[in-house]
Amino acid sequence: MGQLGPFMGSMGGGGGGAAPAGGAAAAEEAPVVEEVIEKTHYDVELVSFDAAAKIKLIKEVRGVLSLGLKEAKETVEKSPSFIAREMSKAQAEELKEKVL
Repeated sequence: MGQLGPFMGSMGGGGGGAAPAGGAAAAEEAPVVEEVIEKTHYDVELVSFDAAAKIKLIKEVRGVLSLGLKEAKETVEKSPSFIAREMSKAQAEELKEKVL
């Protein structure tokens, strides 16, 4: 999970393989297969925001997520929280750029 300014993108999936017990002979017998998983969905979390920019942030969240004024205000005020889930990488990057 990497922090992106006041936003944090969470990465799902993936995991490491464990080495088999029993020394070098066991390691030669059981080849390690690594599976590459491409992340296709991203979550955008509002971690913090500048109080002076709260109105601008509410307007941007409202516009990008097609929310009403009340819902956008509640979304911003309950931070830290996820403001969008299961977005494509392009959508998540667009949201991050607009709200920063």
